[in-house]
Amino acid sequence: MEYCSDVDTLRALNNDQRSQLSLQISQISDAYPGGIGNYVNKAKKLLRDVVNEVNPFEGFTPTLPSGVPLPYSSSSYTRYESLGLNLASSTGFVLVAGGLGERLGYGGIKLQLTPYLVSGKCYLETYTDFLKGIADRSGGNVPPLVIMTSGDTDELTRKLLEDNDYYGLRDSIEVIMQDKVPAIVDVEGRISLKKKSDGGVEIETKPHGHGDVHHLLHRSGIAASWDSRGLTNVVFLQDTNALVINGLLPALGVGEDEGFDMTSICVPRMPGEAAGAIVDLQNSADPSKSIVINVEYNQLDPLLNAQGLRDEPDEVTGYSAYPGNANNLVFKLKTYRKTIEGEDQGVVNEFVNPKFKEDKVTFKKATRLECMMQDFPLLMRKEIEGGGRVGFAQFDREMTFSPAKNSRDSGIEGEAKGSKSTGTLTSAESEGYLSNVRKLMEAGNIVEGEGKGTVKLGDITVMDGPRCMLGPRFCLTKAEVGEKFKGSKISKRSTLYVSGSGVKITGLDLDGALTVDCCEGATLDVNGLKVCNDGWVFRDIKEGEEVNEEGRIRGYVLEKVKTMEIKIKEKGNWRVGEDGVVTRV
Repeated sequence: MEYCSDVDTLRALNNDQRSQLSLQISQISDAYPGGIGNYVNKAKKLLRDVVNEVNPFEGFTPTLPSGVPLPYSSSSYTRYESLGLNLASSTGFVLVAGGLGERLGYGGIKLQLTPYLVSGKCYLETYTDFLKGIADRSGGNVPPLVIMTSGDTDELTRKLLEDNDYYGLRDSIEVIMQDKVPAIVDVEGRISLKKKSDGGVEIETKPHGHGDVHHLLHRSGIAASWDSRGLTNVVFLQDTNALVINGLLPALGVGEDEGFDMTSICVPRMPGEAAGAIVDLQNSADPSKSIVINVEYNQLDPLLNAQGLRDEPDEVTGYSAYPGNANNLVFKLKTYRKTIEGEDQGVVNEFVNPKFKEDKVTFKKATRLECMMQDFPLLMRKEIEGGGRVGFAQFDREMTFSPAKNSRDSGIEGEAKGSKSTGTLTSAESEGYLSNVRKLMEAGNIVEGEGKGTVKLGDITVMDGPRCMLGPRFCLTKAEVGEKFKGSKISKRSTLYVSGSGVKITGLDLDGALTVDCCEGATLDVNGLKVCNDGWVFRDIKEGEEVNEEGRIRGYVLEKVKTMEIKIKEKGNWRVGEDGVVTRV
């Protein structure tokens, strides 16, 4: 009780109200390592550092970290991807999904949004299809998936899973919900209370950040269970960046080949770009404090400038030497488990970001301690001799990173200011199709327009070219695209969706819309097929037109005018020739 911000209110509580408050305090203390007292003591120290303007990077010299650049066109990409595929079935996957879609202008959970209208599958099913793709290639061994929810998303996430029978992966998916932490009202660390309708009070709580995921994997016993089952790696991915599945396998391969205990999936970043960067921070006075870690964009320039350095663009590429953090992470499981079972129980270093009133003591609104999952190297430095090896795998941005996080209005505004990617659901969809166009072209197929032109869709600039989607069960790797999709030609106005590990396409001539879906246990040879129809049309919403919420936040809809649909529902070997007739062989 001594930590609370309103003692007079507490004294006025009746016995029942006191009991309810005591129960909440007990629940918060049980959830937070060291209890609520430890939380308040941390808050006091961090707030003192803020008031005293303590520089967390004092004494550090920034240098370039160790890592592997992996352009999609390189032979190294294929080699690392093959190595990662061999590791994927013994990897645990963790999906961080604690946020609602409010920033997108969406009222539901982000996992329920559809990244690609061509496939019609939501983000969650897109990720489960990737896991099924791994299982197709490893004797049916589906990797486990943990979804971290919050109080805002837990019920809706569980409902999405139940409504869809866990997408056929009920035995492989587990949901864990993160806790909230007490809100703080001033630099003394006093806890904010809010009145209840019955006259009592409760502690105001706020989200703690996605760094909670590490403590939850320890507290739940999941990390220990995975280790005992023989899993070797753990991968963390975000909820609305479907392109990340292109980088997960090669990143696993890089971590294995380079001996990294932690591998950050990165993309090139421009100097000054509002994106965190992976930096090797050397401390000559105390080398044990040296660390490779993400540095937020607003801290990077001051850190470099203090050493007389600048974040200069490369003369050839124009990019910074410091790779941009996409915040998707790969860990060696044994190192990860040892770290989270240490003194801090997986609670990564926290920070506080209060907005002060003029007195510099109280806050404009209550704040809280926050934590970020990418700060894990700070824990490793405490628990692992030498801090472990931390490095990066850097991929082409258009192949690996296109998150949906901004509303359409914000995207339009950002584009007017010169942003190349708006971070909207619209740009995420368009860039997903562009990545598949590039895959097809790298495999030697002819794609009209090559995805280089642009048009406006929903007032956002998008790719002017075919909308191609190669499902992960069809082609999981770059090598498979080359083996399964050959000698074909796709017109600029075409739409293509292919799903099924047994599909092979040769000599396709597509001018319109084609969908191919082949059940597992069947093979389908599409050879010399010619398709010409009116296809599918992406068009802006008309004024006054009634559309669903997803259509509203996109600003456009997909009209399926004409389609050639090839769907194989029975096991066996099948063939489709030039005339489009399906026959059993």
